[in-house]
Amino acid sequence: MCEDAVSQRLLAWYDINARKLAWRVGPDAWRAGQRADPYAVWMSEIMLQQTTVAAVDKYFRRFTTLWPDVHALASAKDADVMGEWAGLGYYARARNLLKCARVVSGEWGGVFPGTRAGLQALPGIGPYTAAAISAIAYDRPETVVDGNVERVMARHFAVQTPLPKAKKDLTDLAGAETPEHRPGCYAQAVMDLGATICTPRNPACGICPLSKTCLGRARGIAAELPRKTPKKPKPTRRGIAYLARRDDGAWLLEDRPARGLLGGMLGWPTEGWDGTDDGAPMPANWQDVGVEVTHTFTHFHLRLQVLATQVPQGANPARGNFRALRPADLPTLMRKAFDASQRYFDQSEPDTLG
Repeated sequence: MCEDAVSQRLLAWYDINARKLAWRVGPDAWRAGQRADPYAVWMSEIMLQQTTVAAVDKYFRRFTTLWPDVHALASAKDADVMGEWAGLGYYARARNLLKCARVVSGEWGGVFPGTRAGLQALPGIGPYTAAAISAIAYDRPETVVDGNVERVMARHFAVQTPLPKAKKDLTDLAGAETPEHRPGCYAQAVMDLGATICTPRNPACGICPLSKTCLGRARGIAAELPRKTPKKPKPTRRGIAYLARRDDGAWLLEDRPARGLLGGMLGWPTEGWDGTDDGAPMPANWQDVGVEVTHTFTHFHLRLQVLATQVPQGANPARGNFRALRPADLPTLMRKAFDASQRYFDQSEPDTLG
């Protein structure tokens, strides 16, 4: 840990250029004595995993309006939380969000532990998230390293070892630069620098507060860093989604198993892509809608055939049940299938049916 020119220049830049984010206590408020709410920091950090700031903003505002503190979230119904999470992706995060809220509410009296070790012992909180909460909410000098921080460190110190092999070196460099004073503001400053100036493509080196000491810029290789080991191409899986609408407007839906892909989410009966091979959920005149749905998960691409049918009021499915549908409650993949099916049903569906 050190109090050097790098951290001071970054903090000075941050005090003027900090992004205004719904979960953030800005530099002016910080100097006035306000501190970040650990609940808000935790919520935002979980949502931001594998997701952009722009996508998270509306989800964060909605979640904290519905459940303004960790006790409220801990008391929420699983289905309600999963429904509100729909579209944000990586649904294990939502399940862990509830698990963690219930532990903090029930075992910690609603107060998040302040240490990195204590935070990391909670469900769904890994080393990065623990460090971020500890630094930002409790102002502890923890080393916070995300993709933005890795990029800034790789360029500033001209680290040419490719990721992921370079992670430890980049973390050590980030730790050496972390100040004892205002470590939470500093962590956010580095992340803001990476998000707004030291961007993956076309970094704005001319206005960077670290440009004079950036070795990557001095050597003319800043835009090439960090180097990355080429990823193996993702495989493609195929499957079928079954969309059945009853004559009264109800849709055949099922709650997916808690574990696995899209765990705990509402969706159409499917087969073939997620380890299931149960066939159609009921006998019916299933028709191919003529539009193939494509979607990309972390480890594979998916191509999904969509079969649709209209069934009478007394239809009896082997799995799932007929219910009213609010498309917003569906994860992105299932909404894509719904949209594709409209060619078959040849009508627009209101937000609430049934």
